[in-house]
This record gives sequence, C-alpha cells and structure tokens, in this order.
Amino acid sequence: MHIEQIYTGCLAQGAYYIESDGEVAIIDPLREVKPYLERAKRDNAQIKYIFETHFHADFVSGHVTLAKETGATIVYGPNANPAYEVLVAKDGQEFQLGKLTFKVLHTPGHTMESTTYLLRDQNGRDHAIFSGDTLFLGDVGRPDLAQKAATMTQEELAGLLYDSLRNKIMPLADDVIVYPAHGAGSACGKNMMKETVDTLGNQKKMNYALRNNMTKEEFVAEVTDGLLPPPQYFPLNVKMNKEGYDDIHEVIERGDTALKPDAFETAANETGAVILDVRHQDNFAKGHIPRSIFIGLKGGFAPWVGALIADVKQPILLVADKGKEEEAITRLSRVGFDGTLGYLEGGIEAWKDAGKEIDTVSSITAERFKEALTKDVPVFDVRKETEFSAEHLENARLTPLDFINDHLAEFPNKETFYVHCAGGYRSMIAASILKSRGIHNVVDVAGGFAAIKKAGIPVTNFVCPTTLK
Repeated sequence: MHIEQIYTGCLAQGAYYIESDGEVAIIDPLREVKPYLERAKRDNAQIKYIFETHFHADFVSGHVTLAKETGATIVYGPNANPAYEVLVAKDGQEFQLGKLTFKVLHTPGHTMESTTYLLRDQNGRDHAIFSGDTLFLGDVGRPDLAQKAATMTQEELAGLLYDSLRNKIMPLADDVIVYPAHGAGSACGKNMMKETVDTLGNQKKMNYALRNNMTKEEFVAEVTDGLLPPPQYFPLNVKMNKEGYDDIHEVIERGDTALKPDAFETAANETGAVILDVRHQDNFAKGHIPRSIFIGLKGGFAPWVGALIADVKQPILLVADKGKEEEAITRLSRVGFDGTLGYLEGGIEAWKDAGKEIDTVSSITAERFKEALTKDVPVFDVRKETEFSAEHLENARLTPLDFINDHLAEFPNKETFYVHCAGGYRSMIAASILKSRGIHNVVDVAGGFAAIKKAGIPVTNFVCPTTLK
C-alpha cells in the first residue's frame, strides 16, 4: 500500500494518490493531470478509480480529463448528478483496489453529495479516511456554499453535517488517519490547522466541532458563526465540475500565444480583457501597463484571481516574467479561468521599447511612512478582519482586500493616503485595483505590517470607530 498526499499550497488543497498491486486511485485531482499519469507510469500501475468527495467550489478538478485519458471510473457519492458519465455510489458501497478496500461513507452537510472514503488495509482494518470538505484538521466544512442548490438553509445543512460527523466519522477508531481536502488558507473553512495529516483521535481532542458533549444546537451556532461571504467564483467552479470543461491541454494551447506590444494593445482594446500582471510586486511598482491589475504568482495567486476578478469567463491578457507564462495559464485554469488570450512577448521591457505608456505605484519604506504618519493621515489596512483585530495601527481603517470593490467610495479622491497589508503582496494588489479605477493618490507601504512594527510604529488591538465593515 502506498498513499501520497499531493499538496498544492496556492490552493491549500490536497489530492491523493493511492496504489496497491498495480492499481491506483486518485482522490480529488487537480486540473492538470500529467503528474498523476507520470506517477502511475513510473509505478507500472493503472489508474482504476477517480474518487470525488463532492463538487468542489474553490478549484476545478481534473477528474473529467483524467477519466478520458485513462478509462478510469469517476466515483461520486449519493445525490451527485453530473452531466457526464460517472458511477454514483450508494452509502456503504465498497470498491476494491489491489489488496485495499474503499468504503463509501455518505456525509452530507457541506454539500448534499459530500462523501468520505474509508480506506481499509489488506486485513480489513480501518486505516484512513479521505474526508474531503466534511472534516478538516481543526475545523469542518462550511455549510453555506450549497444552500441554494440544496434549497436548504445553512442551519439545516449544518444540522446534517453534525449528524454525518457523529454517525459516520466519530465512531471510527482513534488511530484512523485523516486526510482532508484542504488546509489552512482555504476559504472552505474558518480555523484550519497548518498540518495536513492527523489522526482522528487527535482531532476528537483538538477540533472544536468534534466535542463529545456538543449538542446539535451548539454545533450549528458555532459552525455558522463568523462565516464571510464566499468568493464569487465558487458557484462557477461548481458548475464546471458538474457540467464538464475543456481539457487543460486546449486551455494552455489557446493561452500560450505570444503577442507583440501592438497586437497586445489591440487585443486589450477589442476584447475588454483584463491585463493581469503576475510579476513580483516590486517590479510592478516600478513600471506596468496603465490600468493593469497586479496579482503575483509568488503568493496566493489563483484564489485572489477568483476573489477579485470573479467571472471565470473574463478574457485575460498576461504580463509575466519570461518562462512563467504557461505556469500562469495553468494556475488560472485551476480555478476555472480558461479565457487567457495570450501574453506580452518580451514583457514590460518590450512595451517600453515600443514607446508605449507606463504607470508606476508610489511605494515607500516603513521608516519613511513613520515620518509621514500623523493622526490625520488616512491609512487603509487591507488584511483580513481577524488579522486587524489582533493588531493594527490605531487610526487605520479596515478595508479587506477580498471586498475592496465594496469600499471604493471610502478612499480619498485627492488627498494622499497609504495602504498596507501584512507583507506587501496584498497592498500592491489593492493599489493596482485602485489605480485601475482612477484613484492614483495611493501610496503603498512596502513590507507591510511586519515592516511597520519593525520600524517601531505603535500598534494596538483596540478596534477603533474608523474600522470599515
């Protein structure tokens, strides 16, 4: 028996490769399937099953393409109704993989089709669960994502999740290993641990949602408390996962098109494409195409694209470092953005050489910010509310990057103002969005809150009246 967790940090997502006696199962694969095919070939094994724990909202799974290329059977749990051929399993149904057995545990609550796969070893002993978004480490799946599709309230779905956990998962032995679909950083939960593998026994001790003496009413109240609105692209990814999508090879072939500056500019004007600059934030600040949006590859790239661009059908033109174009196209496709039209050949230097207009972002060090800071200077903090509540500048206003488009009217039109995040990545995204909306009097604080504290600027954890909700 071989189990490999294939973890993708950008999405905080875990896919799984399980092999026994030359037969392979893949659980919740990413859209690009080449790594699974290569791994199976290296093991001289055949991919037999593709187990899907549910219709994912935060990424597009690779199950459709992988099934086409291998002939493997796609398996969903009860209530699944995709538009392509799958095996919809019954609760308790078993699947043989070499010497191993997978048992279907229908665990609705996060979604109605949510399923946990229990893996038994060659002796029939419970070894591990692949819990999808039903059970995370330190948390459980949010019950608000499927409420429209299920015609149920989030409270009713949370009640189903309580029953699923108590009746299907918690009775399992403490030494059963938990392999979840996501870790810390995913928008599919609230308080996930940084670890990506644990024992069920430890989760029974550590996870607030698995308390023995917890009533259903307490569970519903705690699980639904503090849920932020889900990113707008989530239902669009669910739709793609249910209805199918273009193969990743086609998406890359379409998008991997080099455009000289004139052709790039024409494409932008004729298609209404978003110009997405994926270089490092420091390079973006020094020079970029006017009205382009910065979301760097060296950060939470794909989720931020989904949260801020939202419409997966939006045409995109890329500005990337040489050799990073295909990576950007691939990572966009992971969250359903298949509309990349091409990239700027020669990068920003070619744009400059063609005599075309360049814009910059004013960015200062925390030391210079300290000199400019007075009680009346407008400062906007684009971190999350939990980060802000822990520590922030006394007179800063909270405008989380996730919802910055809801706060555009709050930013001064003429007066210079400052934006910061934790380390400089999110604040540059915010600055690029503001400038694309015609707000140019923004100054970025390089290095973010970490640099601000290092510079000795006083901070507080008092939530002041200037906080923007």
